[in-house]
Amino acid sequence: MDRLDAMQVLLAVVDAGSLSAASRALNAPLPNVSRRVAELEQRLGTKLLIRTNRNVQLTDAGRDYVDAIREVMAQIDVAERRASGEYLAPRGELALTTSIEFGRLVVLPLLMDFLEDYPEITVSITSTDGRVQLVEDHIDVAIRIGQLSDSVLFAVKVGAVVPLTCASPTYLARKGRPSKPADLPDHDGALFGKLNEGWWKYEYEGQTIEAKPRPRVRGNTASASITAALSGLGITRALDFQVAEHLRSGALVRILEDYEVGPLPVHLLYVRQGLLPLKLRVFLDWIAPRLRQRLKELADLP
Repeated sequence: MDRLDAMQVLLAVVDAGSLSAASRALNAPLPNVSRRVAELEQRLGTKLLIRTNRNVQLTDAGRDYVDAIREVMAQIDVAERRASGEYLAPRGELALTTSIEFGRLVVLPLLMDFLEDYPEITVSITSTDGRVQLVEDHIDVAIRIGQLSDSVLFAVKVGAVVPLTCASPTYLARKGRPSKPADLPDHDGALFGKLNEGWWKYEYEGQTIEAKPRPRVRGNTASASITAALSGLGITRALDFQVAEHLRSGALVRILEDYEVGPLPVHLLYVRQGLLPLKLRVFLDWIAPRLRQRLKELADLP
């Protein structure tokens, strides 16, 4: 049995929540995944997982063992980076993950200047709206929007973004301007996927109000719904950085400002470790103030 491989499989099962989900994530046959976990349990002489029809849960022994595995993986990562010289000078590949639209609109323009300042560093970007496991996927730093739940990660807050409701002047001239969330069901909506459906929540005088327009156009990305809204097809809801350009130009107009919910924090996340590689240290020091400045500028949108 390859113990290191079996440990990685166990972590994948725990993070994915089930054997079948881990099989898909690893692109490995389900029997192989199940066998690796069983081999570990046989070697240790104890149960690590409680298997149910839908998911798996860690036993007390399994929880302690998984915590130890994460430490081992972090130490292996440090050893590899020491061997490659990443602690001696800011060089090597920096693995970064961010959401798709935030990466395209905010992070990538900044990275161009960073790479000019540090020519010996290369950047590998994973753009996804799903969650990426930093240790298991060998990611150096993540930029995440929203409340955090990862206790094993170190977080540096760099600002916040705000959900906005907006429409084109053409649409508002044709259909009228909603004055309160309760007016939304009488309007057309430019929505995107399941993610956007949960965003149609508002606050007023301490109460949460949930209302959204009837779907007129539905896309699978924020940019698709924003494009539809720009064409006058309906009201959309997006984060401030996604519509900043259009609000400044007047192509989109904010509505329901008095009912918007509070801001969503933006953090830089990285794995807690004793000595950070220089490539990561210089990136954090370089990007944090620039992200703060950019997000502060977004707070001044019309």
